[in-house]
Amino acid sequence: MFQPAIEGKGVNTMNLPIVQENARKVYEFMKRGNAGLTRETASAVDHDPASWGMDIDDWDWNAGVGMIAISDYYEKTQDPEVLEYMSGWITKNKHQCAKKDHVNYLAPLAIYPDMYLRTNEVYYRDTAIDYADWVMANAGRSGDGVFFHGASVSDEVWADTVFMALVFLSRTAKLTSNMKMAGEVVRQLLSHMQLLQDEKTGVLYHGYHCVGQHHMSGALWTRGNSWVVIGAPIVIETIRELVEVPDELNTRYKRLVDGILNYQAENGLWHTVMTRPDFYQETSGSAGVAAGIMKSVRLGMLEAGAMARALKAMEGVITMIGPDGAVQGVSGGTPIMPTIDAYGQLTRYPTLYGQGLTLLMLSEYIFQEKART
Repeated sequence: MFQPAIEGKGVNTMNLPIVQENARKVYEFMKRGNAGLTRETASAVDHDPASWGMDIDDWDWNAGVGMIAISDYYEKTQDPEVLEYMSGWITKNKHQCAKKDHVNYLAPLAIYPDMYLRTNEVYYRDTAIDYADWVMANAGRSGDGVFFHGASVSDEVWADTVFMALVFLSRTAKLTSNMKMAGEVVRQLLSHMQLLQDEKTGVLYHGYHCVGQHHMSGALWTRGNSWVVIGAPIVIETIRELVEVPDELNTRYKRLVDGILNYQAENGLWHTVMTRPDFYQETSGSAGVAAGIMKSVRLGMLEAGAMARALKAMEGVITMIGPDGAVQGVSGGTPIMPTIDAYGQLTRYPTLYGQGLTLLMLSEYIFQEKART
């Protein structure tokens, strides 16, 4: 079995090939593509289960998270086959990209700035700028200027937006040295944390209703927290040379991670709602938290001691990777549910975002181990 690190000193390098093997399996499974659940296998509370599975050619947040992870996997490994796959995916699917007032459709665009740097194809640069400028001018916002998650959920601020929109905007800002855009990204990240962070636990609520001024069902949902735990260091690493990162943002981020660690189970994973140990443990959120902690330690955003907890989570996630590379124990696509209990009723099945968050975690570990040795 995979052995975790002790006291944050790093996993023994003997285990690097195991992690590399699992990363390759997870990536290969993503490329196969298949639909999600059928009417017979879905639960009554599952949202859009047919498409939010493994349909890699559906331009939406699900495939977007997968492609962000694949792009990161390429960055960490420099495998030319991965770059070739991404180029072919974009050629095949770019016609689906449309300017919609919903952040979920921005997620696939997050790989465009890096694809321009890798290929020097102006299509990537021009498209990224066009869409980023459009978002800056047209995105639905609260009275205080905070991005709504989308037109279909007007007046609602979601944790998911940090990953689905701000990663793309931060990378485009860096590509173009756009300080105004970078400043807006920092403001949005801080505003999301201010609105969503529970003052008692430090953990984030899934969403906030700007008109009602409440946290809706009040779920401290693990995957929602993971979108910020991994999204924030990606964003901060990208734009911190363009704009100053407020001390409050760093303080809130550290408090968020400290709060999350209070709910980690003995096997390293987290339950789908952190405050409900009677609910199932959820793999994708656990992987996203682990990836974010690993990256934040590398960037100096967290103390090195947090690494051991992330590696313990990675150990638990790896046990959920099947022989074919399918990541098990991933809850279906999750809007803000009407009740906390409804989060515990979602069906679990392999999804691109589950594969993606797992691949981000494994790739970060591979990168750090290679740098260490």
